[in-house]
Amino acid sequence: MIFTQYYLDCLSQASYLIADESTGHAVVVDPRRDVSEYLADARTHGLTVAGVINTHFHADFVAGHLELADETGAWIGYGTRAETEYPIRKLAEGERIPLGDVTLQIMETPGHTPESISVLVFEHADDAVPYGVLTGDALFIGDVGRPDLLASVGVSAEELGAMLHDSVQNKLMALPDEVRVFPAHGAGSACGKNLSTEKQSTIGQQRATNYACAPMSRDAFVALVTAGQSAAPGYFAYDAELNRKDRRRYDAAAAARPLVAAEFDGLRAGGAVVVDARSPQEFAAGHLRGSVNVPADGRFAEQAGTVLDPADELVVVAPEGREEEVVTRLARVGFDRVSGYLRDPEDALEELAGEVTQASRVTAAQLRAALAGGDPPVVVDVRGSDEREGGFIEGSWHLPLSELPGRAGELPADRPIVVHCAGGHRSSIAASLLRQRGFGDVSDILGGYTAWTLI
Repeated sequence: MIFTQYYLDCLSQASYLIADESTGHAVVVDPRRDVSEYLADARTHGLTVAGVINTHFHADFVAGHLELADETGAWIGYGTRAETEYPIRKLAEGERIPLGDVTLQIMETPGHTPESISVLVFEHADDAVPYGVLTGDALFIGDVGRPDLLASVGVSAEELGAMLHDSVQNKLMALPDEVRVFPAHGAGSACGKNLSTEKQSTIGQQRATNYACAPMSRDAFVALVTAGQSAAPGYFAYDAELNRKDRRRYDAAAAARPLVAAEFDGLRAGGAVVVDARSPQEFAAGHLRGSVNVPADGRFAEQAGTVLDPADELVVVAPEGREEEVVTRLARVGFDRVSGYLRDPEDALEELAGEVTQASRVTAAQLRAALAGGDPPVVVDVRGSDEREGGFIEGSWHLPLSELPGRAGELPADRPIVVHCAGGHRSSIAASLLRQRGFGDVSDILGGYTAWTLI
């Protein structure tokens, strides 16, 4: 058996290639949109990708099933409740998929979404115990998939939670302790609230340590797994729907082109949104007025999807040598309207000096002094609810970054605003978004709440 896990840190997303060496038949599970790595590995091992399985309609990224099917002729498989615009193979409970001696078996595990499935992997067709189980977003390491994303219209969080209780407590926990667990996401993903940094586990370890795997009633389970979930990033519903559609294919060769300063500024003047992927420090030192700062060093794709609109035309300012990477990462979450990136940003910013501005950043000590003054600023905390429970600046507004695009209008436009997160990364994103929305006096705190606690 060939079993390969591919892990994408930016999205905390795992995908898998499983193959039988003797036949060369392979299946890819939950692929990302840029599929060149799977194809390269298949060529290296002399494999034919016969099938592509999505464990559910992913909400946090655009899956690469259509790209892989176009490249290889593979069938596309989903659970029986899935409905799509493109032809699919509906995979039913207990269905076995032989790749040779290596065999896959489908287990319906709804709850995160109604169509969710898990995939049992048998190294040998007659093995009594599976080698492992690919759990999609039903079971994570340390958590379970959240049932409240509402990616499936017409099904409530309570109904999905009841399905998830059965899937986790009665199905997955019925597997032997030694079965390895391979989830679709890890720590940092908004698909759960308590995900581990580990990339694999076992059913036995999850039975012993995962809070949602302890025996409990359906009502207790639903209450537990729905409590304390952060707001989902705004692009989740868009991506879930895009994964149902016969959408545009990703083509690395047709990715956005380099632009000289005059071309870039023309697109910007025509309404294109500037995504500046440089560090908060570089952005603060000088950027094009109206730019939204989403640093490439971090959870770029998820954060871009949180504060940008996929309907907008985008132009990119990226760290040197990372322009194509930034465009690819946008495409992974369905942001395809990228017209180009700025060639030679330093020279271009000089050429466009009249449109360049700096971002205000204040120290925690400066904020404390301002709050004691006669015209104190509005302090906005863009951390998650769990972070705020550990302490907050008295009198601050709580607007998590995922909620800010939809709630920015609640903030007073006639008062100074100071934004903070934990360390200064998300606050730069949030402050730039507020400036782009027309707020005139916006700063963020250097070092974030961590710096505030040290003074």
